Amino acid sequence: MDKRRNTDVIVETLALEGKRVIDVGCGDGALARLMARFGAHVLGVECSPRQLAKARAAERIADEEIVEGVGQALPADNDSADSVVFFNSLHHIPIAFQAKALAEAARVLKPGGEVYVSEPLPYGAFFEAVRPIDDETWVRGAALATIKAAWVHGLEEISEFSYIHTLQIRDYEGFRDKIISANAEREAKFDELDAEMRERFARLATPAEGGGFVFEQPMRVNLLRKEEA
Repeated sequence: MDKRRNTDVIVETLALEGKRVIDVGCGDGALARLMARFGAHVLGVECSPRQLAKARAAERIADEEIVEGVGQALPADNDSADSVVFFNSLHHIPIAFQAKALAEAARVLKPGGEVYVSEPLPYGAFFEAVRPIDDETWVRGAALATIKAAWVHGLEEISEFSYIHTLQIRDYEGFRDKIISANAEREAKFDELDAEMRERFARLATPAEGGGFVFEQPMRVNLLRKEEA
C-alpha cells in the first residue's frame, strides 16, 4: 500500500471549496478546521464532553460550527449537506446504531452528495499497541458490513481504497493521551495495565528522525454517493 497522509487523502478525494460538510464524530475539531481552511462550510458533530471542550476552545478558521450530537441522530435538515464525513468514527458508534448513522447521512445529504468513511484497519503495530485497552476487531468489522449494506439507504458505493498513514507520537504520554481522548473510559484501563502498555509502546513504536516515535497505520476509505432524485 502507498504511504499517504490522512489529511491529504480527504482533501484530494472530496471537493471542499464552498461545500457544506458534516463531520460526524469530529473530536477536537482538527479535521473540521482543516476542511474549513480548504473552503468548506463545516458542521462538526461530537458527543464527548472532553472533545467538545477542546473543539470549542480552538480558534476558528472560518464559519465552522461545533455542536453536540450523535451520528444516529444528526442535528441537520434533510438534503442540506454536500458531504458527510466519518473519519475514524463509524466504528465508535454502537453497532446497533451504525446502520441508522448511514441512514441519517443519506437523509441530510443532497441528491448526488457523498459519504466519506475512513476507518483504521484492524492490524499493524498501532493496533497491537492499543489492543489490550480496546480490541476493536469486531466493531471495525461491523462498520465495514454496515458500509457494504448502505445501498438499502440509497447510498451507492463508488470506490474503496487503502493506504498507510504514518502516525506521529511524541512519547508514551502522548500515545496514552491520544487513545483516551476518544474514550475517557479507557483511562482506568491504562492505569490498570500501565506496565504492559509501556512495554508494548517500547516494542512496537518506531523511533523517528528528529525525535518522537511513529506507527504505520493501514487505512481504508469507502466513498458512497446518494442516489440522484
